[in-house]
Amino acid sequence: MRTIGVDLGGSHVLAAIVDENGTIGERHEIDVVDHDPDAVVRIVADAIAGALADAKNKADIGAVGIGSPGSVDLMTGVVHYSPNFGWHDVALREMIAGKVNRQVFVANDARCATLGEYVHGSGAGTRDFALLTLGTGIGGGFVSNGAMALGHASCAGEIGHHQIRRTDGFFCNCGKVGCFEAQASGTGLIRHALSIAASFPRSTLVSGKPEKLGSKAIRKAAEAGDPHALAAWNRYVDDLACGLANVIAFINPETIALGGGVASAGAFMLDAVRPRVEALTTMTPRGTTNIVVASLGNDAGAIGAAAMARAGGMHAAGQPAPAESAVSA
Repeated sequence: MRTIGVDLGGSHVLAAIVDENGTIGERHEIDVVDHDPDAVVRIVADAIAGALADAKNKADIGAVGIGSPGSVDLMTGVVHYSPNFGWHDVALREMIAGKVNRQVFVANDARCATLGEYVHGSGAGTRDFALLTLGTGIGGGFVSNGAMALGHASCAGEIGHHQIRRTDGFFCNCGKVGCFEAQASGTGLIRHALSIAASFPRSTLVSGKPEKLGSKAIRKAAEAGDPHALAAWNRYVDDLACGLANVIAFINPETIALGGGVASAGAFMLDAVRPRVEALTTMTPRGTTNIVVASLGNDAGAIGAAAMARAGGMHAAGQPAPAESAVSA
């Protein structure tokens, strides 16, 4: 049975038809330009319809799984709070179900990506796994002893909002100071570069329009040996390592996978962060946690959302499972 996985992001939505092996078939993407709930629901419904229209055989396509930003009630599909969308108590499942005439399940987008990576990607074969997505913010999720860790209010995995620089860090969108997300996301890398720009008056990074500076440009400049970019990169990696060492202390995973735009740095990032994490790891035996780049890329969210739909919801997907899979095929 194939299912439909939807990855709802701040700037675009992907709807994909996914089989039980995590292979994406037909897919349809649409830009999101308006965060009004009704507008987003129309775009999601159009993306689902577009994927279905391209499918040659629709008879075995079942439920819809949606990964949405924000705090989601897994039983009702209500998005209680999504700061990036400005949503409060949006009945997303009910609104989408009314347009697609299929059973719909909704969960946090980062938890869906975690499920996708655990079942079909870099976490396959492990029992204790963590995914961190390093993009505009930091999303994440945990698997403990073969089961998705959801927490009492289904909010486990908000790793981006533990504070690592409470007194001297950057302001976070959540209202706190020095959150892991504020320091070690792609946005955090840009902030590091801007915060030390005065020390590099001849830097080409900010010679044009500083507001156009991107994390990819900083990373590439650091790889090329630019002094300003390297200084920013080293500050960034220090903060990233601090947060990763905390994750190891919190949940002792076998593998931590890093996804998102910054993780595309690959070996350049891993070679820098791994020894720093080792130096900060104390109570957990050093060398027992693998830090890798996530393998599913931008498709992890849709693949995980489809796996959730196939299982009958994230609570069902979160039950203990055999080592090779958290979701029955």
